[in-house]
Amino acid sequence: MDYLQRYEFWCEQAPLTEEERTTVRAMVQDDDRKGCFGAELQFGTAGIRGIMGLGTNRLNDYTVRRTAQGLAAWLCSTELPQKCAIGYDSRHNSRRYAEICACALAEKGIKVFVYHELAPTPMLSYAVRQLGCGCGIVVSASHNAGAYNGIKCYGPDGCQMTDEPAALVYEAISATPYFVLPVATFEQQLQVGTVEYIAPELWDRYYDRVMQERITEESAENLNVLYTPLCGTGNKPVREIFRRIGANVDVVKVQEQPDGNFKTCEYPNPETDAALNESYKIARDTHPDLILGTDPDCDRVAVAIPVGDDFRKLSGNELGCLLLDYVLGELSAQGKLPKEPVAVRSIVSTPMADRIAARYGVKMKAVLTGFKYIGGEILKLEQSGEEDRFVFGFEESCGYLKGTYARDKDAVVASMLTCDLAAKLKRQGMNLAQKMDALYEELGWHEAKVVSCELTGPNALEISAKFMADFRANVPTELCGIKVTEFTDYQARITRDLVSGEEVPVALPKSNVVTLVLGDKGSVIVRPSGTEPKVKLYLTAVDTNRAKAQALLKGLAEEMSGFLP
Repeated sequence: MDYLQRYEFWCEQAPLTEEERTTVRAMVQDDDRKGCFGAELQFGTAGIRGIMGLGTNRLNDYTVRRTAQGLAAWLCSTELPQKCAIGYDSRHNSRRYAEICACALAEKGIKVFVYHELAPTPMLSYAVRQLGCGCGIVVSASHNAGAYNGIKCYGPDGCQMTDEPAALVYEAISATPYFVLPVATFEQQLQVGTVEYIAPELWDRYYDRVMQERITEESAENLNVLYTPLCGTGNKPVREIFRRIGANVDVVKVQEQPDGNFKTCEYPNPETDAALNESYKIARDTHPDLILGTDPDCDRVAVAIPVGDDFRKLSGNELGCLLLDYVLGELSAQGKLPKEPVAVRSIVSTPMADRIAARYGVKMKAVLTGFKYIGGEILKLEQSGEEDRFVFGFEESCGYLKGTYARDKDAVVASMLTCDLAAKLKRQGMNLAQKMDALYEELGWHEAKVVSCELTGPNALEISAKFMADFRANVPTELCGIKVTEFTDYQARITRDLVSGEEVPVALPKSNVVTLVLGDKGSVIVRPSGTEPKVKLYLTAVDTNRAKAQALLKGLAEEMSGFLP
Protein backbone atom coordinates (compact mmCIF):
# COMPACT_ATOMS: atom_id res chain seq x y z
CA MET A 1 0.00 0.00 0.00
CA ASP A 2 1.03 3.61 -0.54
CA TYR A 3 0.24 6.28 2.01
CA LEU A 4 -3.10 7.20 0.43
CA GLN A 5 -4.22 3.57 0.45
CA ARG A 6 -3.20 3.23 4.08
CA TYR A 7 -5.06 6.41 4.90
CA GLU A 8 -8.25 5.22 3.22
CA PHE A 9 -7.94 1.81 4.83
CA TRP A 10 -7.84 3.41 8.26
CA CYS A 11 -10.77 5.66 7.42
CA GLU A 12 -12.84 2.69 6.36
CA GLN A 13 -11.65 -0.20 8.55
CA ALA A 14 -10.16 1.14 11.78
CA PRO A 15 -12.38 0.83 14.89
CA LEU A 16 -11.83 4.52 15.62
CA THR A 17 -13.73 6.56 18.15
CA GLU A 18 -15.72 9.46 16.78
CA GLU A 19 -13.02 11.85 17.95
CA GLU A 20 -10.30 9.78 16.27
CA ARG A 21 -12.29 9.51 13.05
CA THR A 22 -12.75 13.27 13.00
CA THR A 23 -9.00 13.71 13.50
CA VAL A 24 -8.15 11.38 10.63
CA ARG A 25 -10.69 12.93 8.28
CA ALA A 26 -9.24 16.37 9.10
CA MET A 27 -5.92 15.34 7.50
CA VAL A 28 -6.66 17.16 4.26
CA GLN A 29 -3.10 18.27 3.56
CA ASP A 30 -1.03 15.77 1.60
CA ASP A 31 1.98 16.26 3.90
CA ASP A 32 -0.17 15.43 6.94
CA ARG A 33 -1.37 12.18 5.38
CA LYS A 34 2.11 11.30 4.18
CA GLY A 35 3.63 12.04 7.59
CA CYS A 36 1.12 9.83 9.40
CA PHE A 37 0.66 7.10 6.79
CA GLY A 38 3.75 7.36 4.57
CA ALA A 39 5.40 4.38 6.28
CA GLU A 40 4.98 1.87 9.06
CA LEU A 41 6.97 2.38 12.24
CA GLN A 42 10.16 0.38 11.87
CA PHE A 43 11.23 -2.12 14.51
CA GLY A 44 14.73 -0.70 14.96
CA THR A 45 17.05 -0.60 17.99
CA ALA A 46 14.95 -3.39 19.54
CA GLY A 47 11.61 -1.64 19.35
CA ILE A 48 9.47 1.07 17.80
CA ARG A 49 9.61 4.77 18.59
CA GLY A 50 7.72 7.68 17.11
CA ILE A 51 5.49 10.69 17.53
CA MET A 52 2.19 9.87 19.20
CA GLY A 53 -0.81 10.25 16.94
CA LEU A 54 -3.02 8.39 14.50
CA GLY A 55 -1.64 6.51 11.52
CA THR A 56 0.73 3.69 10.63
CA ASN A 57 3.76 5.97 11.10
CA ARG A 58 2.66 7.10 14.56
CA LEU A 59 2.50 5.54 17.99
CA ASN A 60 -1.09 4.87 19.03
CA ASP A 61 -3.27 2.17 20.58
CA TYR A 62 -3.35 0.24 17.31
CA THR A 63 0.37 0.30 16.46
CA VAL A 64 1.23 -0.47 20.08
CA ARG A 65 -1.15 -3.43 20.25
CA ARG A 66 0.08 -4.75 16.91
CA THR A 67 3.68 -4.57 18.14
CA ALA A 68 2.80 -6.45 21.33
CA GLN A 69 0.86 -9.04 19.33
CA GLY A 70 3.91 -9.59 17.14
CA LEU A 71 6.12 -9.97 20.21
CA ALA A 72 3.62 -12.45 21.66
CA ALA A 73 3.57 -14.48 18.43
CA TRP A 74 7.37 -14.63 18.45
CA LEU A 75 7.55 -15.68 22.11
CA CYS A 76 4.92 -18.39 21.59
CA SER A 77 7.04 -19.81 18.75
CA THR A 78 10.05 -20.27 21.04
CA GLU A 79 10.90 -22.55 23.93
CA LEU A 80 11.57 -19.55 26.15
CA PRO A 81 9.55 -19.06 29.37
CA GLN A 82 6.10 -17.84 28.42
CA LYS A 83 6.36 -14.85 30.72
CA CYS A 84 6.84 -11.13 30.10
CA ALA A 85 7.67 -8.21 32.40
CA ILE A 86 6.52 -4.68 31.53
CA GLY A 87 7.65 -1.27 32.78
CA TYR A 88 6.82 2.27 31.72
CA ASP A 89 7.95 5.86 32.23
CA SER A 90 6.32 9.25 32.80
CA ARG A 91 5.36 10.06 29.22
CA HIS A 92 1.82 10.64 28.05
CA ASN A 93 0.03 7.33 27.42
CA SER A 94 2.92 5.25 28.83
CA ARG A 95 0.78 3.44 31.38
CA ARG A 96 -2.05 3.05 28.85
CA TYR A 97 0.33 1.52 26.33
CA ALA A 98 1.77 -0.77 29.01
CA GLU A 99 -1.74 -2.07 29.76
CA ILE A 100 -2.48 -2.53 26.04
CA CYS A 101 0.72 -4.58 25.69
CA ALA A 102 -0.15 -6.62 28.77
CA CYS A 103 -3.57 -7.55 27.34
CA ALA A 104 -2.13 -8.49 23.94
CA LEU A 105 0.38 -10.84 25.54
CA ALA A 106 -1.97 -12.29 28.17
CA GLU A 107 -4.61 -13.27 25.60
CA LYS A 108 -1.97 -15.49 23.96
CA GLY A 109 -1.45 -17.40 27.21
CA ILE A 110 1.64 -15.48 28.30
CA LYS A 111 1.95 -14.64 31.99
CA VAL A 112 2.49 -10.88 32.36
CA PHE A 113 4.09 -8.96 35.22
CA VAL A 114 3.61 -5.17 35.24
CA TYR A 115 5.17 -2.58 37.51
CA HIS A 116 2.41 -0.96 39.57
CA GLU A 117 3.95 2.48 39.04
CA LEU A 118 6.45 4.04 36.68
CA ALA A 119 9.93 2.56 37.00
CA PRO A 120 13.35 3.09 35.40
CA THR A 121 14.34 1.07 32.36
CA PRO A 122 17.14 -0.78 34.24
CA MET A 123 14.58 -1.98 36.79
CA LEU A 124 12.69 -3.67 33.95
CA SER A 125 15.90 -5.32 32.77
CA TYR A 126 16.43 -6.52 36.33
CA ALA A 127 12.84 -7.78 36.62
CA VAL A 128 13.08 -9.83 33.40
CA ARG A 129 16.00 -11.74 34.90
CA GLN A 130 14.59 -12.04 38.41
CA LEU A 131 11.18 -13.24 37.28
CA GLY A 132 12.55 -15.68 34.71
CA CYS A 133 10.78 -14.07 31.76
CA GLY A 134 11.19 -14.89 28.10
CA CYS A 135 10.91 -11.23 27.16
CA GLY A 136 10.24 -7.76 28.49
CA ILE A 137 8.84 -4.40 27.44
CA VAL A 138 9.62 -0.82 28.44
CA VAL A 139 7.20 1.87 27.30
CA SER A 140 9.45 4.89 26.83
CA ALA A 141 11.00 7.18 24.25
CA SER A 142 14.04 7.66 26.48
CA HIS A 143 15.32 11.24 26.01
CA ASN A 144 13.10 12.31 23.11
CA ALA A 145 10.78 15.31 23.31
CA GLY A 146 7.34 14.91 24.88
CA ALA A 147 5.56 14.27 21.58
CA TYR A 148 7.33 10.89 21.33
CA ASN A 149 6.86 7.52 22.94
CA GLY A 150 8.13 4.04 22.19
CA ILE A 151 8.08 0.32 22.89
CA LYS A 152 11.46 -1.21 23.73
CA CYS A 153 11.63 -5.01 23.68
CA TYR A 154 13.95 -7.15 25.79
CA GLY A 155 15.14 -10.73 25.58
CA PRO A 156 15.34 -13.33 28.37
CA ASP A 157 18.78 -12.07 29.49
CA GLY A 158 17.31 -8.64 30.29
CA CYS A 159 19.09 -7.07 27.32
CA GLN A 160 17.41 -5.13 24.52
CA MET A 161 16.80 -7.52 21.67
CA THR A 162 19.72 -8.06 19.36
CA ASP A 163 19.38 -8.15 15.59
CA GLU A 164 18.40 -11.80 15.04
CA PRO A 165 15.42 -12.05 17.44
CA ALA A 166 14.43 -8.45 16.62
CA ALA A 167 14.16 -9.40 12.92
CA LEU A 168 11.91 -12.34 13.81
CA VAL A 169 9.71 -10.13 15.98
CA TYR A 170 9.44 -7.61 13.15
CA GLU A 171 8.36 -10.39 10.78
CA ALA A 172 5.67 -11.40 13.26
CA ILE A 173 4.52 -7.78 13.63
CA SER A 174 4.34 -7.34 9.85
CA ALA A 175 2.16 -10.46 9.59
CA THR A 176 -0.25 -9.17 12.26
CA PRO A 177 -3.41 -7.29 11.25
CA TYR A 178 -3.83 -3.83 12.72
CA PHE A 179 -7.31 -4.09 14.11
CA VAL A 180 -7.69 -7.34 16.08
CA LEU A 181 -9.56 -6.12 19.14
CA PRO A 182 -8.68 -7.32 22.69
CA VAL A 183 -10.74 -10.10 24.22
CA ALA A 184 -10.59 -8.70 27.77
CA THR A 185 -9.76 -5.48 29.55
CA PHE A 186 -6.64 -4.97 31.64
CA GLU A 187 -8.72 -5.07 34.83
CA GLN A 188 -10.30 -8.36 33.75
CA GLN A 189 -6.86 -9.85 33.05
CA LEU A 190 -5.76 -8.78 36.54
CA GLN A 191 -8.82 -10.40 38.08
CA VAL A 192 -8.22 -13.78 36.47
CA GLY A 193 -4.48 -13.65 37.23
CA THR A 194 -3.10 -13.70 33.71
CA VAL A 195 -1.63 -10.29 34.54
CA GLU A 196 -0.26 -9.34 37.93
CA TYR A 197 1.60 -6.43 39.43
CA ILE A 198 5.26 -6.86 40.27
CA ALA A 199 5.68 -7.22 44.03
CA PRO A 200 7.10 -4.13 45.79
CA GLU A 201 9.81 -6.31 47.33
CA LEU A 202 11.50 -6.41 43.92
CA TRP A 203 12.24 -2.70 44.32
CA ASP A 204 14.16 -3.37 47.55
CA ARG A 205 16.01 -6.29 45.99
CA TYR A 206 17.03 -4.02 43.15
CA TYR A 207 18.30 -1.34 45.56
CA ASP A 208 20.24 -3.96 47.51
CA ARG A 209 21.78 -5.26 44.30
CA VAL A 210 22.82 -1.80 43.15
CA MET A 211 24.45 -1.20 46.53
CA GLN A 212 26.53 -4.35 46.03
CA GLU A 213 28.26 -2.53 43.18
CA ARG A 214 29.54 0.13 45.57
CA ILE A 215 33.33 0.03 45.92
CA THR A 216 33.77 2.17 49.02
CA GLU A 217 32.45 2.02 52.56
CA GLU A 218 32.95 5.73 53.18
CA SER A 219 29.85 7.88 53.52
CA ALA A 220 29.18 10.55 50.91
CA GLU A 221 27.88 12.86 53.65
CA ASN A 222 30.44 15.51 52.72
CA LEU A 223 28.89 15.89 49.25
CA ASN A 224 26.13 18.37 48.39
CA VAL A 225 24.20 17.32 45.28
CA LEU A 226 21.55 19.14 43.28
CA TYR A 227 19.51 16.46 41.51
CA THR A 228 16.88 16.59 38.78
CA PRO A 229 14.93 13.55 37.53
CA LEU A 230 13.83 15.70 34.55
CA CYS A 231 10.16 14.91 35.28
CA GLY A 232 10.86 11.20 34.84
CA THR A 233 11.27 7.92 36.69
CA GLY A 234 14.50 8.60 38.59
CA ASN A 235 13.06 10.59 41.49
CA LYS A 236 12.30 7.64 43.76
CA PRO A 237 15.16 5.18 43.05
CA VAL A 238 18.01 7.68 42.67
CA ARG A 239 17.08 9.51 45.86
CA GLU A 240 16.82 6.19 47.70
CA ILE A 241 20.38 5.31 46.68
CA PHE A 242 21.58 8.80 47.63
CA ARG A 243 19.97 8.28 51.04
CA ARG A 244 21.75 4.95 51.47
CA ILE A 245 25.20 6.38 50.67
CA GLY A 246 24.63 9.47 52.82
CA ALA A 247 24.80 12.21 50.18
CA ASN A 248 23.08 15.53 50.92
CA VAL A 249 20.53 16.12 48.17
CA ASP A 250 18.40 19.04 47.00
CA VAL A 251 15.93 18.39 44.18
CA VAL A 252 14.90 20.70 41.35
CA LYS A 253 11.28 21.08 42.45
CA VAL A 254 9.80 22.01 39.06
CA GLN A 255 11.22 18.78 37.62
CA GLU A 256 10.64 16.51 40.60
CA GLN A 257 7.27 15.02 39.70
CA PRO A 258 6.42 13.01 36.55
CA ASP A 259 5.29 15.24 33.70
CA GLY A 260 4.87 14.03 30.13
CA ASN A 261 4.90 17.60 28.85
CA PHE A 262 8.43 18.25 30.17
CA LYS A 263 7.36 21.88 30.48
CA THR A 264 10.65 23.08 31.97
CA CYS A 265 12.83 20.85 29.81
CA GLU A 266 11.50 20.56 26.29
CA TYR A 267 14.20 18.10 25.20
CA PRO A 268 15.21 16.03 28.26
CA ASN A 269 18.42 14.67 26.76
CA PRO A 270 21.36 14.33 29.19
CA GLU A 271 23.74 14.86 26.29
CA THR A 272 22.66 18.49 25.96
CA ASP A 273 23.60 21.35 28.25
CA ALA A 274 20.04 22.68 28.02
CA ALA A 275 18.77 19.66 29.96
CA LEU A 276 20.30 21.19 33.11
CA ASN A 277 19.20 24.80 32.59
CA GLU A 278 16.72 24.74 35.49
CA SER A 279 19.40 23.19 37.69
CA TYR A 280 21.83 25.97 36.84
CA LYS A 281 19.32 28.61 37.96
CA ILE A 282 19.07 27.02 41.40
CA ALA A 283 22.76 26.17 41.70
CA ARG A 284 23.75 29.82 41.36
CA ASP A 285 22.08 30.40 44.74
CA THR A 286 22.70 27.07 46.51
CA HIS A 287 26.29 26.36 45.33
CA PRO A 288 26.24 22.52 45.29
CA ASP A 289 29.36 20.44 44.77
CA LEU A 290 27.69 18.54 41.96
CA ILE A 291 24.69 18.84 39.64
CA LEU A 292 23.26 15.51 38.47
CA GLY A 293 20.30 14.72 36.24
CA THR A 294 18.76 11.52 34.92
CA ASP A 295 16.68 11.22 31.75
CA PRO A 296 12.95 10.30 31.80
CA ASP A 297 13.47 6.51 31.88
CA CYS A 298 16.50 6.85 34.16
CA ASP A 299 18.99 4.89 32.13
CA ARG A 300 21.28 7.83 31.39
CA VAL A 301 22.88 10.48 33.57
CA ALA A 302 24.17 14.03 33.11
CA VAL A 303 26.69 15.72 35.40
CA ALA A 304 27.90 19.31 35.78
CA ILE A 305 30.32 20.96 38.19
CA PRO A 306 30.26 24.60 39.35
CA VAL A 307 33.37 26.38 38.07
CA GLY A 308 33.57 29.93 39.35
CA ASP A 309 30.36 31.71 38.39
CA ASP A 310 29.59 29.20 35.65
CA PHE A 311 29.23 25.43 35.19
CA ARG A 312 31.13 22.78 33.31
CA LYS A 313 28.96 19.98 32.03
CA LEU A 314 30.91 16.79 31.50
CA SER A 315 30.33 14.94 28.26
CA GLY A 316 29.22 11.33 28.26
CA ASN A 317 32.74 10.38 27.21
CA GLU A 318 34.28 12.34 30.08
CA LEU A 319 32.06 10.85 32.77
CA GLY A 320 32.62 7.40 31.25
CA CYS A 321 36.39 7.85 31.50
CA LEU A 322 36.15 9.16 35.07
CA LEU A 323 33.98 6.25 36.22
CA LEU A 324 36.12 3.71 34.38
CA ASP A 325 39.28 5.08 36.00
CA TYR A 326 37.56 5.18 39.42
CA VAL A 327 36.21 1.63 39.22
CA LEU A 328 39.45 0.12 37.92
CA GLY A 329 41.60 2.14 40.29
CA GLU A 330 39.61 1.21 43.40
CA LEU A 331 39.28 -2.46 42.47
CA SER A 332 42.99 -2.63 41.71
CA ALA A 333 43.95 -0.94 44.99
CA GLN A 334 41.68 -3.32 46.90
CA GLY A 335 43.05 -6.36 45.08
CA LYS A 336 39.57 -7.08 43.71
CA LEU A 337 40.14 -6.82 39.96
CA PRO A 338 39.05 -10.16 38.50
CA LYS A 339 41.38 -12.32 36.47
CA GLU A 340 41.45 -11.19 32.82
CA PRO A 341 39.04 -8.29 33.41
CA VAL A 342 36.95 -6.94 30.52
CA ALA A 343 35.52 -3.47 29.95
CA VAL A 344 33.29 -2.63 27.00
CA ARG A 345 32.57 0.60 25.10
CA SER A 346 30.71 1.43 21.92
CA ILE A 347 32.73 2.17 18.79
CA VAL A 348 31.57 5.81 18.87
CA SER A 349 32.87 6.31 22.43
CA THR A 350 36.25 7.87 23.11
CA PRO A 351 39.39 5.78 22.52
CA MET A 352 40.79 7.52 25.60
CA ALA A 353 38.99 4.79 27.54
CA ASP A 354 41.30 2.23 25.92
CA ARG A 355 44.30 4.01 27.38
CA ILE A 356 42.73 4.06 30.84
CA ALA A 357 41.91 0.35 30.64
CA ALA A 358 45.46 -0.47 29.48
CA ARG A 359 46.91 1.23 32.57
CA TYR A 360 45.21 -1.38 34.74
CA GLY A 361 45.79 -4.35 32.44
CA VAL A 362 42.13 -4.47 31.46
CA LYS A 363 40.99 -5.59 28.02
CA MET A 364 38.75 -3.03 26.33
CA LYS A 365 36.28 -4.35 23.76
CA ALA A 366 34.64 -2.02 21.24
CA VAL A 367 31.14 -2.97 20.05
CA LEU A 368 28.48 -1.46 17.81
CA THR A 369 26.43 1.47 19.02
CA GLY A 370 23.58 0.46 21.30
CA PHE A 371 23.82 -0.88 24.83
CA LYS A 372 22.38 -4.20 23.69
CA TYR A 373 25.80 -4.98 22.24
CA ILE A 374 27.45 -4.30 25.58
CA GLY A 375 24.81 -6.54 27.15
CA GLY A 376 25.66 -9.14 24.52
CA GLU A 377 29.28 -9.18 25.65
CA ILE A 378 28.14 -9.77 29.23
CA LEU A 379 25.95 -12.64 28.01
CA LYS A 380 28.93 -14.27 26.27
CA LEU A 381 30.88 -14.12 29.52
CA GLU A 382 27.89 -15.45 31.46
CA GLN A 383 27.46 -18.39 29.10
CA SER A 384 31.06 -19.40 29.72
CA GLY A 385 30.71 -18.94 33.49
CA GLU A 386 32.92 -15.84 33.45
CA GLU A 387 30.50 -12.95 33.96
CA ASP A 388 32.58 -11.72 36.92
CA ARG A 389 35.24 -10.65 34.41
CA PHE A 390 32.99 -7.76 33.32
CA VAL A 391 34.01 -4.64 35.21
CA PHE A 392 32.40 -1.70 33.40
CA GLY A 393 30.57 -0.72 30.23
CA PHE A 394 29.68 2.64 28.74
CA GLU A 395 28.63 4.55 25.67
CA GLU A 396 29.26 8.21 24.93
CA SER A 397 25.54 9.06 25.03
CA CYS A 398 25.70 9.10 28.86
CA GLY A 399 24.94 5.40 29.47
CA TYR A 400 26.90 3.37 32.04
CA LEU A 401 26.74 0.01 33.81
CA LYS A 402 28.73 -1.64 36.55
CA GLY A 403 27.59 -5.15 37.46
CA THR A 404 25.66 -7.84 35.63
CA TYR A 405 22.35 -7.66 37.52
CA ALA A 406 20.91 -5.67 34.59
CA ARG A 407 21.80 -5.74 30.91
CA ASP A 408 20.97 -2.16 30.03
CA LYS A 409 22.56 1.11 31.05
CA ASP A 410 21.61 2.16 34.56
CA ALA A 411 21.59 5.76 35.75
CA VAL A 412 20.91 4.60 39.31
CA VAL A 413 24.20 2.75 39.74
CA ALA A 414 25.99 5.42 37.69
CA SER A 415 24.63 8.15 39.99
CA MET A 416 25.89 6.25 43.02
CA LEU A 417 29.38 5.77 41.58
CA THR A 418 29.54 9.40 40.46
CA CYS A 419 28.67 10.68 43.92
CA ASP A 420 31.12 8.33 45.61
CA LEU A 421 33.89 9.50 43.29
CA ALA A 422 32.95 13.17 43.77
CA ALA A 423 32.91 12.72 47.55
CA LYS A 424 36.35 11.07 47.46
CA LEU A 425 37.78 13.85 45.30
CA LYS A 426 36.29 16.52 47.59
CA ARG A 427 38.12 14.97 50.54
CA GLN A 428 41.28 15.36 48.46
CA GLY A 429 40.52 18.98 47.60
CA MET A 430 39.51 18.24 44.00
CA ASN A 431 36.38 17.98 41.88
CA LEU A 432 35.37 15.93 38.84
CA ALA A 433 36.43 18.61 36.37
CA GLN A 434 39.91 18.85 37.85
CA LYS A 435 40.26 15.08 37.85
CA MET A 436 39.19 14.93 34.21
CA ASP A 437 41.78 17.52 33.24
CA ALA A 438 44.44 15.56 35.10
CA LEU A 439 43.55 12.49 33.00
CA TYR A 440 43.80 14.60 29.85
CA GLU A 441 47.24 15.87 30.85
CA GLU A 442 48.39 12.32 31.44
CA LEU A 443 46.79 10.55 28.47
CA GLY A 444 46.38 13.29 25.88
CA TRP A 445 43.56 15.70 25.13
CA HIS A 446 40.77 13.77 23.44
CA GLU A 447 38.40 16.49 22.31
CA ALA A 448 35.11 15.05 21.07
CA LYS A 449 31.93 16.34 19.52
CA VAL A 450 28.74 14.90 18.07
CA VAL A 451 27.22 16.77 15.13
CA SER A 452 23.58 15.86 14.52
CA CYS A 453 21.77 16.69 11.31
CA GLU A 454 18.01 16.43 11.89
CA LEU A 455 16.06 15.34 8.83
CA THR A 456 12.51 16.57 8.45
CA GLY A 457 9.61 15.63 6.25
CA PRO A 458 8.15 12.32 5.07
CA ASN A 459 11.25 11.47 3.01
CA ALA A 460 13.67 11.55 5.94
CA LEU A 461 14.61 7.88 5.66
CA GLU A 462 15.32 8.15 1.94
CA ILE A 463 17.47 11.26 2.50
CA SER A 464 19.45 9.46 5.20
CA ALA A 465 20.02 6.40 3.00
CA LYS A 466 21.16 8.53 0.05
CA PHE A 467 23.57 10.48 2.25
CA MET A 468 25.22 7.29 3.55
CA ALA A 469 25.50 5.87 0.01
CA ASP A 470 26.98 9.11 -1.34
CA PHE A 471 29.49 9.34 1.51
CA ARG A 472 30.67 5.78 0.95
CA ALA A 473 31.16 6.56 -2.71
CA ASN A 474 33.15 9.72 -2.01
CA VAL A 475 35.17 9.01 1.13
CA PRO A 476 37.67 11.86 1.77
CA THR A 477 41.35 10.88 1.78
CA GLU A 478 42.33 13.90 3.82
CA LEU A 479 40.68 16.07 6.48
CA CYS A 480 42.13 19.31 7.88
CA GLY A 481 45.39 18.54 6.09
CA ILE A 482 45.70 15.16 7.84
CA LYS A 483 45.73 11.94 5.85
CA VAL A 484 42.96 9.43 6.42
CA THR A 485 44.96 6.31 7.30
CA GLU A 486 42.18 3.81 7.80
CA PHE A 487 38.63 3.33 6.53
CA THR A 488 36.10 0.93 8.04
CA ASP A 489 32.71 0.14 6.54
CA TYR A 490 30.71 -1.82 9.09
CA GLN A 491 28.05 -2.57 6.50
CA ALA A 492 30.54 -4.25 4.19
CA ARG A 493 32.40 -5.49 7.29
CA ILE A 494 35.85 -4.51 6.07
CA THR A 495 38.67 -2.30 7.31
CA ARG A 496 41.05 -0.91 4.71
CA ASP A 497 44.51 0.42 5.56
CA LEU A 498 44.79 3.39 3.19
CA VAL A 499 48.59 3.43 3.52
CA SER A 500 49.30 -0.22 2.66
CA GLY A 501 46.04 -1.00 0.90
CA GLU A 502 45.55 -4.10 3.07
CA GLU A 503 41.99 -5.13 3.90
CA VAL A 504 40.90 -7.13 6.93
CA PRO A 505 37.43 -8.36 7.89
CA VAL A 506 35.43 -6.76 10.72
CA ALA A 507 34.22 -9.25 13.31
CA LEU A 508 31.24 -7.15 14.43
CA PRO A 509 27.74 -7.56 12.92
CA LYS A 510 26.72 -5.51 9.90
CA SER A 511 25.77 -1.93 10.68
CA ASN A 512 25.25 1.21 8.64
CA VAL A 513 28.36 2.93 10.00
CA VAL A 514 31.53 4.31 8.43
CA THR A 515 34.73 5.18 10.33
CA LEU A 516 37.72 7.24 9.18
CA VAL A 517 40.92 7.19 11.26
CA LEU A 518 43.40 10.09 11.07
CA GLY A 519 46.47 8.26 12.32
CA ASP A 520 46.95 9.11 16.00
CA LYS A 521 45.23 12.48 15.57
CA GLY A 522 41.63 11.41 15.79
CA SER A 523 38.71 9.89 13.96
CA VAL A 524 35.39 10.55 12.26
CA ILE A 525 32.43 8.18 12.55
CA VAL A 526 29.32 8.59 10.41
CA ARG A 527 26.01 6.86 11.07
CA PRO A 528 22.25 7.43 10.88
CA SER A 529 20.49 7.47 14.25
CA GLY A 530 18.69 4.27 15.14
CA THR A 531 15.91 6.07 17.01
CA GLU A 532 15.40 9.44 15.33
CA PRO A 533 15.42 10.93 11.78
CA LYS A 534 19.01 12.13 12.11
CA VAL A 535 22.44 11.63 10.65
CA LYS A 536 25.21 11.77 13.25
CA LEU A 537 28.90 12.59 13.03
CA TYR A 538 31.12 11.52 15.93
CA LEU A 539 34.32 13.55 15.83
CA THR A 540 37.46 13.01 17.93
CA ALA A 541 40.64 15.10 17.85
CA VAL A 542 43.72 14.05 19.84
CA ASP A 543 46.81 16.04 20.80
CA THR A 544 49.10 16.53 23.79
CA ASN A 545 48.25 20.22 23.49
CA ARG A 546 44.69 21.15 24.38
CA ALA A 547 44.47 24.19 22.09
CA LYS A 548 45.68 22.17 19.11
CA ALA A 549 43.16 19.40 19.81
CA GLN A 550 40.35 21.95 20.06
CA ALA A 551 41.41 23.64 16.82
CA LEU A 552 41.48 20.30 15.00
CA LEU A 553 38.04 19.38 16.36
CA LYS A 554 36.65 22.69 15.12
CA GLY A 555 38.18 22.08 11.70
CA LEU A 556 36.79 18.56 11.49
CA ALA A 557 33.32 19.82 12.36
CA GLU A 558 33.48 22.47 9.64
CA GLU A 559 34.77 20.13 6.94
CA MET A 560 32.46 17.25 7.75
CA SER A 561 29.41 19.51 7.95
CA GLY A 562 29.92 20.14 4.24
CA PHE A 563 29.04 16.50 3.57
CA LEU A 564 25.72 16.60 5.45
CA PRO A 565 22.42 16.63 3.54
